[in-house]
Amino acid sequence: QVQLVESGGGLAQAGGSLRLSCAASGYIFSRHVMGWFRQAPGKEREFVSAISWGGGRTSYKDSVKGRFTISRDNAKTTVYLQMNSLKPDDTAVYYCAAAPGTQLPISAGAYAYWGQGTQVTVSS
Repeated sequence: QVQLVESGGGLAQAGGSLRLSCAASGYIFSRHVMGWFRQAPGKEREFVSAISWGGGRTSYKDSVKGRFTISRDNAKTTVYLQMNSLKPDDTAVYYCAAAPGTQLPISAGAYAYWGQGTQVTVSS
């Protein structure tokens, strides 16, 4: 049974930091691209970042470049999202997801497995 469990969300002040984790099980973690998406109230789910199997390639939404860093530990089957210089616009539910293949897709439809999400709230 595939499971993706996010943690690390919470309340932060603008300019602060949070580190999200996503623990995966039930599939071959090291052979899946891992991604982070977010969904704010009343908005569609949007791509945030993705990382290749070995971590050598990454992709980011323009608005988070230079502030967010994605990483993974295949031995721990965990992917991380370090979020610095947080802004109120970063407030959303954050989801991790896994995609087969070697491309770094930005479309949610390309991801086969999803976590339940963790809330991130940034106050001004």
